[in-house]
Amino acid sequence: MIDLLWRPEAWAALLTLTALEIVLGVDNVIFLSVMVSRIPPKQAQRARQIGLTLALVFRIVLLSLLVWLIGLTEDVLSFRGVGFSWRDLILIGGGLFLIAKATHEIHSEVDADEEAPAPKGGGGAFAMVIAQIVVIDLVFSIDSIITAIGMSQDLPIMIAAVIIAMAVMYLSSGPVARFVADNPTTKMLALAFLVMIGVALVADGFHFHIPRAYIYFAIAFSLSVEFFNVLAKRNRRRARQRQAANAAPPS
Repeated sequence: MIDLLWRPEAWAALLTLTALEIVLGVDNVIFLSVMVSRIPPKQAQRARQIGLTLALVFRIVLLSLLVWLIGLTEDVLSFRGVGFSWRDLILIGGGLFLIAKATHEIHSEVDADEEAPAPKGGGGAFAMVIAQIVVIDLVFSIDSIITAIGMSQDLPIMIAAVIIAMAVMYLSSGPVARFVADNPTTKMLALAFLVMIGVALVADGFHFHIPRAYIYFAIAFSLSVEFFNVLAKRNRRRARQRQAANAAPPS
């Protein structure tokens, strides 16, 4: 393991794999941010911590089971000449879950009353959020680790890349979750991203690969437009406040 520190190709692999894991982790962070917005802030922080910790544990455990994991790419059934591995079936199931969950959340947001109900607390709601986070953590972990196996054969490099990427996800999840909670239009955008990510996972499961660069470009472009939209709303609100203050009669 020490000799890896003196190999330039090992450092190159670490940097490349870390960057890839961070990009793949964006999906995880978006899902976490949407899910925790349904529960009170104190519970939301705990849910984020538990979700990211489980994501890290799943990834390290799966890395340690390399032989079994590589076997997930071998076909276990075929339909009309198309073979499906356990990885394919997991991606299809996870993608369908994401699509269904995001669609349900969009429906709830559209049908919400003007007076939105307070986030539900209690152990039942918290346990439901954690259960859903665990399911998606597992799906994203399997997809992420199989990608890592395809890029590097050194277990220490893969584990180091995963830990660094999870640290970045941990630091970014709080601000992302707060921003989504404070801006309802951003939450709707995040839910649309989840539908798109779910479609990509299902497509991967059916051996129709959608380049992730297209998806992440669409996400980045949409977020940049939403950023200017939020900025414009904030500036208009401040302008109205200044006008109201100037129009108020002097005391």
